[in-house]
Amino acid sequence: MKVIKSIAEICEILSKLREEGKTIGLVPTMGALHQGHVSLVERSVQETDVTVVSIFVNPTQFNNPDDLKTYPRTLEKDLKLLLKASANLVFAPSENEMYPQPDTRIFKFGHLDQVMEGKNRPGHFNGVAQIVSRLFEIVNPHKAYFGQKDFQQVAVIKQMVNQLNLPVEIVPCPIIREEDGLAMSSRNMLLTPLQRKNVPLISQTLFKARNFVSEISVSELKKWVIDQINANSCLEVEYFHIVDDTTLESIQDWDQPNIKVGCITVQVGDVRLIDNIIF
Repeated sequence: MKVIKSIAEICEILSKLREEGKTIGLVPTMGALHQGHVSLVERSVQETDVTVVSIFVNPTQFNNPDDLKTYPRTLEKDLKLLLKASANLVFAPSENEMYPQPDTRIFKFGHLDQVMEGKNRPGHFNGVAQIVSRLFEIVNPHKAYFGQKDFQQVAVIKQMVNQLNLPVEIVPCPIIREEDGLAMSSRNMLLTPLQRKNVPLISQTLFKARNFVSEISVSELKKWVIDQINANSCLEVEYFHIVDDTTLESIQDWDQPNIKVGCITVQVGDVRLIDNIIF
């Protein structure tokens, strides 16, 4: 496994590999890796000849400077995990390397980035589109792997690929959870022991909610989920929406003929945790 910090160097290496007919998989990350990330790397290793993992805490997707400042950075630990997972190349550039000039591009995703995370974190998905499109330009992968915990992000990235007509296949991968059901996240390491003890209620409530689909209305179920979680003094629901899996339009009726996803964000002290479940 080779660690590369220069765009010029990784472009040169990947160009030669492409000439040899190798297929390239990309796993974009912001570091602070966990088994969820590892599952993406392992999927890429299975499906492509060369797996590239990027590690870059992208400043343009943080609308809260304190969130950027406190985001965990654990490069040495990350590299050990990636070596064990059989990644081939790690691209870990500096901010100056990725953004020698400010990226002023503005992306328009319509409804997709106006709801949920888009509504609560203005500019977030524009920053995501900036960095992911930049990585696609540099790495030029055949496939790129993203976790479905960030469900809305996957929908936005698929739309970006369509808009820019990029020759990359987006591969969504299942949420990986801790033994107690908590969705794995780099932000979990920021939780206090008391908070960590309480946060499994989020996924437990979502799992229970599946049982009520045939019994109560969409609006009643939304209220039930929010009330269950808010009853815990450590947790505060920022939003819970049940949406169409492609358009992210809110579902009004269980009879609507589409895949329905419940997307939630919960504030736990200073930490925001997201999760989702398919009904």
